[in-house]
Amino acid sequence: MSAEEKTMGKGARKCIRCGSHGPIIRSYRLNICRHCFREVAPAIGFKKYE
Repeated sequence: MSAEEKTMGKGARKCIRCGSHGPIIRSYRLNICRHCFREVAPAIGFKKYE
């Protein structure tokens, strides 16, 4: 594997908050992982529904 940046696939995207390449939420162009989303969701206007 070369040292080039990945351009496609799961490894090409990372969380803009913590840098992980795991489960990224891309809806509404958030580009943050689900862990960070749970922490910042109320601050950015999302509400929890039961």
